[in-house]
Amino acid sequence: MNALNVAEYMQTLGMQARQASYAMARSDAATRSRALRALAALLRANLPALQDENHKDIAQAQAAGLAVPLVDRLKLDAKTLETVALGCEQLAAMPDIIGEITALRQQPSGIRVGQMRVPIGVFGMIYESRPNVTIEAASLSIKSGNACILRGGSEAIASNKALARLVQEALAQAQLPEQAVQLVQTTDREAVGQLITMPQYVDVIIPRGGKGLIERISRDARVPVIKHLDGNCHIYVDDPCDLDMAVRLADNAKTQKYSPCNAMESLLVARSVALHFLPRIGAIYAAKGVEMRCDAQSLALLGPLKDASLKSATEQDWYEEYLAPIISIKLVEGLDEAIAHINQYGSHHTDAIVTRDHMNAQRFLREVDSASVMVNASPRFADGFEYGLGAEIGISTDKFHARGPVGIEGLTSLKWVVLGNGEIRS
Repeated sequence: MNALNVAEYMQTLGMQARQASYAMARSDAATRSRALRALAALLRANLPALQDENHKDIAQAQAAGLAVPLVDRLKLDAKTLETVALGCEQLAAMPDIIGEITALRQQPSGIRVGQMRVPIGVFGMIYESRPNVTIEAASLSIKSGNACILRGGSEAIASNKALARLVQEALAQAQLPEQAVQLVQTTDREAVGQLITMPQYVDVIIPRGGKGLIERISRDARVPVIKHLDGNCHIYVDDPCDLDMAVRLADNAKTQKYSPCNAMESLLVARSVALHFLPRIGAIYAAKGVEMRCDAQSLALLGPLKDASLKSATEQDWYEEYLAPIISIKLVEGLDEAIAHINQYGSHHTDAIVTRDHMNAQRFLREVDSASVMVNASPRFADGFEYGLGAEIGISTDKFHARGPVGIEGLTSLKWVVLGNGEIRS
């Protein structure tokens, strides 16, 4: 497909999405829920066929020498597909917020003024690697009464095409327009350039992928962007804390899965508990092959491990999102230093404290400038499914419109409504 044809193709997708968005905004909650339940059933019924397509993508990625974490993100195993199917059903069961009027107040003039929640219209989603995002984006789009144009990575094209066919089948079963969810069928990068410069058809762009992709889209887009650049997530082990809990959380946050943006990348430990905590978690990391990049004090405490995975941290390590079995470790004097470190070096994604001190917990929640802040829980919980949103379309570290996991509300807007009885302004 040449550049001219790509431009025409994307214009067609845009026009179709805009028309479909009107039908989606008119549709009732029962119809949209019917489409979501149909999609869940189709995902389960087509498991073998979906995995066949997914294996094609994995084989091609491995042959191309794609990094192991990226190959891992490509996998559509039975558990992943069941999770997205459950997400569709969870969304279908959730209350409908479209058309809801809130904060209706009587004014001295006699008019009543409130706000109504409405769909954004059309969003464009640009993402890499994870094909399950196709279903997460599609299901949230359906639930929120929007239309969307999805552009997945070339490395997952077979998987994404197979999933998109099921989405359109589910829409047709519910008598909703199939063009409400459209997958860009070309891997030509010019399609992205077109998608992010069509404000007449697209109301917002949501990129989900590597830092380079998101920086490019943020720079070149002529459409508003909801984004996060990276996930340098922290756990701070406070004094006092439950040390068994701290070990369990620090293990889960780093090793349960290395590739997600909500995996812990940096561990901060209060000096007064480090002697009792660090050797325990260090032994677990060493056994699991996690490379530990340490400041001088933590390196001294972990030295007896005599493990080849121990290294001295550089200044750059405090900023890093590794997405790999690597972690930076630093001792801090206490809560003030921990908060200052996180706000300076973190990515404002997700950060957690392990503590028994209620006041320290409250200060951490208030003062850490991140989209999700946790007390005594693993940052791996920072996603839409675990937050009860049904799914997420991404995690925003922006402060305007949507922040944190972006679910149904993040794909809607508010408009003012005025109810009167013939009042005129004098």
